[in-house]
Amino acid sequence: MSDAFEALKAKLAQTGTLSDEEIASADLTEEQKLWLNAERYAKQRDTSETVTLEQYLEANKVLDSAPEGSPEYEAALKIVERYEQQA
Repeated sequence: MSDAFEALKAKLAQTGTLSDEEIASADLTEEQKLWLNAERYAKQRDTSETVTLEQYLEANKVLDSAPEGSPEYEAALKIVERYEQQA
C-alpha cells in the first residue's frame, strides 16, 4: 500500500472526513480511491440521524399548522428534508 493511501486512511480515521480533492489528487489506485470513498460515506451515514416515518409525519403536521419562519416550522422542515434525502 502506498504512503499516500495510508496517510489518507489515518486522516479519515482521525477526523472522519476527507474531501474529494484530497482523494483525487493523491497517487492512488482505483481500488484505494473506491475504498476511501466507501469508508467516508459510511462514516457520514453513521453520524447522521435517521428520521423515522412517524417523525416525518409529525413534522408534516407542524408544517401545516405552524407559521412559516417560526422556530417550530424551521425544525420541522429540517426533519422533513432529512427524511426525504434518506428515502
